Amino acid sequence: MRLAATFFLLLPLAAEPKMELGSINEAAFRIDVPDNWNGSLVMYCHGYNPKPVTYSADPAPNAKQLMAQFLDRGFAVAQSGYSAGGWAIAEAVVDIESLRRYFASKYGAPKDTWITGHSMGGFLTMTMMEKFPATYRGGLPLCGPLASAAWFMARGAFDAKLVFDYFFPGVSSSSRDPKILTENIRKALEAEPTKAAQLQRMARVKSNELTGSIVFGLAVVAEISQRAGGNPFDNRSILYSGSDDDRALNAGIARVAADPKAAAYLRANYAPTGKIEQPMLAVHTDYDPIVPTWIPNLYTEIAAQAGTSDKFIQQYVKRDGHCQITPAETGRAFDELRAWAERGERPPTGDRTIVQ
Repeated sequence: MRLAATFFLLLPLAAEPKMELGSINEAAFRIDVPDNWNGSLVMYCHGYNPKPVTYSADPAPNAKQLMAQFLDRGFAVAQSGYSAGGWAIAEAVVDIESLRRYFASKYGAPKDTWITGHSMGGFLTMTMMEKFPATYRGGLPLCGPLASAAWFMARGAFDAKLVFDYFFPGVSSSSRDPKILTENIRKALEAEPTKAAQLQRMARVKSNELTGSIVFGLAVVAEISQRAGGNPFDNRSILYSGSDDDRALNAGIARVAADPKAAAYLRANYAPTGKIEQPMLAVHTDYDPIVPTWIPNLYTEIAAQAGTSDKFIQQYVKRDGHCQITPAETGRAFDELRAWAERGERPPTGDRTIVQ
């Protein structure tokens, strides 16, 4: 394990937390230890980002508010920026575990270790809970795609690309410049409102989010294909529905075979098993254009097949948007996860919105 230079920032007020910045094997990290540290640790996993994340001594207000939910409760927090950007599951698993071990060697073995994260970080929370079942006391995936990437990316972003190409041939490859491509997609949708309406209905997003969801999906498909060394997605046996003429759609949509090595790469990184030994409480919004609710719902069946249904609960908040879960809602969910793990108090399911 290669460590870059690290430093402590000891702030003048005794009640303020200690903070350390550094890197391990080219993965930046941040560690915060509150003055009233209770001896336990929260590993936080960030979401999808095209480039590796770095940390500063003065985080953005939203990040500060989120971390305060754990620090104010007396928990230390460790965050890895991962050594690679994109869908860096393989790298992130190593980087998160390396940081956890580094924390234990420098600050002492935590009494308990918890794990949480947003979006891809929610996927990583699930992954780490399955890969290291004896390490974590509990997991709190937030707005995470809790299913096999080979499935939800194929039936999500990849299918959306092919359906878009069916209705608007050539537009998705009209430019490599993201800004120009976004504008080309927006203009194409505005010029053909009947086709755009069908696409919106099939994508199950709101009209003002259609362009953004298509652009994001195209970027994810391109990044995954590059990372996997080829196209990992296959739609030759898929039947599409929801258009004005499904028969014409299924006859005219491009049929694409997956590259076997690329498909194997995506399955390996990572297909969930449902084999968790400690409680996992997931929280999602009831409308999410990036990770629709049908994706995390799949983990209910995955856990049932693994015989771990008693270890998994999903809650939701009534709010539109990806990861629009407030810090206060995160803090309450964390309290409920701890009560479940420590005292057997099973959290409620359903709506957990905090009305402000």
